[in-house]
Amino acid sequence: MEIKVLGTGCPKCKALESRVHEALASLKIQADVQKEEDIMKIMGYGIIHTPGLVINNRVVCSGRVPSVNEIKDMINQNQ
Repeated sequence: MEIKVLGTGCPKCKALESRVHEALASLKIQADVQKEEDIMKIMGYGIIHTPGLVINNRVVCSGRVPSVNEIKDMINQNQ
C-alpha cells in the first residue's frame, strides 16, 4: 500500500501525516508513507486546498484533516 500526504509543511499537513501513522499502527498495516511538498506535483492530483491524502494513487481527501477513524476507514476501503 502506498500513501501520500500532500502539503507544503503547514501544521494541518503535519497533523494529517501524524494521524496517518496512528491509523496504520492501529490497523497493524504496513504502508509506504510519503510526503509530497512540491506544489506542482500536488496540483497534478487536482488538489487545490491542502492537505491532501492519496491512497494507492487515489485522492481520498483534500482540504481538511480527517479523524484517525476516518483515515482508518479510507485505508480499509482502498486496500
